[in-house]
Parts: sequence; C-alpha cells; structure tokens
Amino acid sequence: MEQFTLTKIFPVSIREALAGEGWQEGLEEIRVRVGQPLEFCFDSGIRYLIPDFRMRMTDIAEMLNYISDYSLYAYREELRQGYITIEGGHRVGLAGGTVLDRGKLVGIPHVSFLNVRVAHERQGCAKKLLPYLRSRNSIYNTLFLSEPGAGKTTLLRDCIRLLSCGDEEHSGIKVCVVDERSEIAACHLGIPQNDLGPRTDVLDGCGKKEGMMLLLRAMSPQILAVDELGDERDFQAVEQAIYSGSRVLGTVHAGNVRELSAKPCLRRLIERKMFGRYVWIERRENGRRTVQVYDGNMEKIG
Repeated sequence: MEQFTLTKIFPVSIREALAGEGWQEGLEEIRVRVGQPLEFCFDSGIRYLIPDFRMRMTDIAEMLNYISDYSLYAYREELRQGYITIEGGHRVGLAGGTVLDRGKLVGIPHVSFLNVRVAHERQGCAKKLLPYLRSRNSIYNTLFLSEPGAGKTTLLRDCIRLLSCGDEEHSGIKVCVVDERSEIAACHLGIPQNDLGPRTDVLDGCGKKEGMMLLLRAMSPQILAVDELGDERDFQAVEQAIYSGSRVLGTVHAGNVRELSAKPCLRRLIERKMFGRYVWIERRENGRRTVQVYDGNMEKIG
C-alpha cells in the first residue's frame, strides 16, 4: 500500500502534517473520535502525531467522502455491517448514532467514530509454519487461535497464498475463501487487494455458512479458508465441508488452546479429532508474535 493512499483519506487541513516519510512503519490502527486527537496505534505503542488537532464532525464527514469516493449510498450494505473496505485492503470501522428496524441495525447515519485497520501483507510469515500443516499432497484441517489483534488473519492469509502457489516440492492447491468481512482478500469493488495466489477463488461479503456451502457446490475447493468461526452454524458448515472431502483452514478467537474445549459448538469436533492441527498465536508486550503448533490431541509439536 503506497503512503499517499492512506494520507488522502484525511481532511485536507492535516494532510501536510502526514506527508513525511516513514510514519506508517509498524502502523496497525488509526482511531478517529469526534472531539479527540487522532490516535495512531503502532506495534510498539500509541502515538499522537498531531497532538494539538481535535477532530470535528465536519472533519469526519470529509473523511467519509474520501473513503467512499463521494458515494456513501453505494456502500449501504457495508455500512449496515459497520465497515467499509477501501483501496489497499484497509478496513474502516464506523460507530455513532444508529437506526434500528425491529431490533436489527439498518444504518449508522450519524458517524462520529472511525477505526482504520491498516492492512498488512506479511508475505513469507507462514513459510516456516507450513511444513507442520502439510499432510501428503494436502493439509490437516487447521484452526488458527489467538486473542483479537494477535495476527491470526495475517498468518492465515499467507498460508492461503503459499498453498495456492505451491513450491518446488508441492503442487499448488485450489483454495476457496469465504471472506465475510473482507479481511482476508480485502476486496475493493470485487477485486482482491491482497495476493492470495493464482489458484484461489474468493467469495466476498457472504455469510460463512452460506458461503462454504455455495463454494462446495460451485467451485470444487481442495481447501476452504474462513475467518472468525464462531457459532454453531459455522461449525456445522465446517463439518459438512470436511465430510465433503475438502480440507478447512479457519480462525477462532480464544484465550488459549485448552479454552477451545469449553466452546459447546466446537467440543464435538475436537473430541472426534476432526482438526489435525491447532496453531496458537500470542502477541507479547513488545509487539512480537510467537507461534506454537499442536496436533489433534492438543499436544505441542512445534
């Protein structure tokens, strides 16, 4: 992602302050709150690059115009979900005054808070991990586990790319991705902004259960990849995919590996050893990540 792309979503009045070199190095999030300074969250901590500036509602409205290319209406479905994916794969979360219809969120007409999650393609980050996941010409069914923000989606994305590309010893594999929140491929106007390899097909903005079933019927995936598995319906679809002959790569929020057994929707699949690998990712206080691999018995192997 080139520097100008992120800079141009900000109000013109402060772009000059962000025009210097290197300010995006290690950047993970930008928090925008009405009446507050811009908060830049780096892997090493929080910084306020423009401490004397306070965001006004007019500034946020200006940012929304740039983010949506002056066409918020065209993003009405994304707005209903509370985010917009922009060029480069960055995801902008929105909060503020909402409108409900029969208890369901239908819009956020008064946006007063933004969270820009900066997309990171860390190509090669999964290279050392991949040998632990391979099983003959395919992979073990695998879950990536971590607390929010530790990097499981980044690791999943690079696994998809490496498996799709293949290498000198392994042929490339057909991978299908259900990208409900546009965080894996980061599609913008239907085009993936992240490199997922030449043998990867993406279903963007579709619910996980519906997406997995559609791809199984239509695209004959060797591997199905899906982010943030959570409820019973998700894991029913995972089980059906496995019984249909596809391998599954997925991510789950968890505080540790053993915590998985406490999730009712997962307990049956764990007891039946339907997953052959569990990958635990932990973020240290200094921002560094550690990765540990467990087998189907939840015994550490790497």
